Amino acid sequence: MATSAVRFGALVTLEELVPSSPQFTQGASLRVTGKLQEYDIETAIASIVEGNASLKIDTQHLKVNLRIGSLYQFIGELLIDPSNQAILRARVGRNVDGMDLNLYHQSLQLLRDFQAEQMNSTTS
Repeated sequence: MATSAVRFGALVTLEELVPSSPQFTQGASLRVTGKLQEYDIETAIASIVEGNASLKIDTQHLKVNLRIGSLYQFIGELLIDPSNQAILRARVGRNVDGMDLNLYHQSLQLLRDFQAEQMNSTTS
């Protein structure tokens, strides 16, 4: 019996998600956070922003009430079309209004520093 494991969503900021980044790959499982800028109920496509970056989110498999201006976190797979436009096909979505984004980014940087330190200590 074959089993397919659900991959964890790698933490990435929208500003880091550019074509030259290692996370910008077809099918990459990502976790992103941003403010809901627009939502088309007919296509189930949302757009979130963080700073100067934005990302489209396919929400058709979610059962979540979306409100423009609220902060959301999505986990899903990145789909990239031939023109290098990305859309995240979300499998999880949650409202994170009240999250301190500055503190979130600081903790994300601390996590990355820790992981890099662990990788360096295991290779030494």
